[in-house]
Amino acid sequence: MKNVGGIDKLIRIIVGLALISLVFVGPKTAWGWVGLVPLLTGLFNFCPLYSIIGLNTCKKCKE
Repeated sequence: MKNVGGIDKLIRIIVGLALISLVFVGPKTAWGWVGLVPLLTGLFNFCPLYSIIGLNTCKKCKE
């Protein structure tokens, strides 16, 4: 089931890539791998937290 869409998806992908870039450039900190969470939730259009709280930003996917 998809629950992430639109601008939410775009922001998650951009933020995820920005955080992951911290592993390779800038401070080169391992904390950048936290960026995998927003990146993957954006790419798969699914956020487990959204399921728990009943949120859905995917207009095409609303039931």
